[in-house]
Amino acid sequence: MRVLIVDDEALARQRVRRLLQNEADVEVVGEAESGHEAVAMIRELQPDLVCLDVQMPGLDGFGVLREIDSGPVPMVLFITAYDEHAQRAFDVHAVDYVLKPVDGDRFRSAFDKARKQRANAVAAERLGELLETVRRLADGSGAAAAGDAAAMLGVVGGAANGTANSAGGANAANGRYASRILVKQDGRMFFVKTTEIDWIEADRNYVRLHVGKTAHTIRERISHLEETLDPRLFARIHRSTIVNLNRVREMQQWFSGDYVVILEDGTRLRLSRHYRDRVEKQVGV
Repeated sequence: MRVLIVDDEALARQRVRRLLQNEADVEVVGEAESGHEAVAMIRELQPDLVCLDVQMPGLDGFGVLREIDSGPVPMVLFITAYDEHAQRAFDVHAVDYVLKPVDGDRFRSAFDKARKQRANAVAAERLGELLETVRRLADGSGAAAAGDAAAMLGVVGGAANGTANSAGGANAANGRYASRILVKQDGRMFFVKTTEIDWIEADRNYVRLHVGKTAHTIRERISHLEETLDPRLFARIHRSTIVNLNRVREMQQWFSGDYVVILEDGTRLRLSRHYRDRVEKQVGV
């Protein structure tokens, strides 16, 4: 991890540098004595983490963040002698807020948060790229495009246990997946095309198929329904949620290590850490 130390006090910078020497895989890329110098160095060096003092002459720590808001923003670990700015620090999504004089154990705890946050951010970016790849390949027309997608992503048809999908007549064991799902509602029966489904929500022994502004409820276990859906198009992102990858607009990181998947219509769904790993394997990582 590349770290920049920003503090107008030389002794404070030395203390942080010594503490960082105890951390593995850390490179201190520079030290800044003022807010204005920090802005220039952040733009030039693009560090992963800035250990940033709050109160500095000329431009304080929050001023530094305002100045760099238009470009890449690194993680920030505030180190300061004053505790009244703690709420503002978390409002700007600081990794942590450490008071001076800096205690070694407290600093290690804060730095561990930064390390985990960076790992999660890298994983989120990687998964976002994979989801975009899946979407792009899935947009191709015909069997050839689908075959190319499967080959490139390492998706093996027939990963399920061979249970027939009564809704669409598809058999996952033969590498074929449901193209439609039977819905019984208000005394009538009709089919919903799987490509029209935005996301699927589990409710005990039932699932709700979200199609635009409409939701259809069917009696089915989400685990069984997952087996009948094409893994090139659908991903289970939570124990109670399956999402159509073609509807995913972006992903945002949560501090807890989970992620928010945002669909094209603005729907926000949780991607848990457990299913993040499954999605990565599903698309061939």
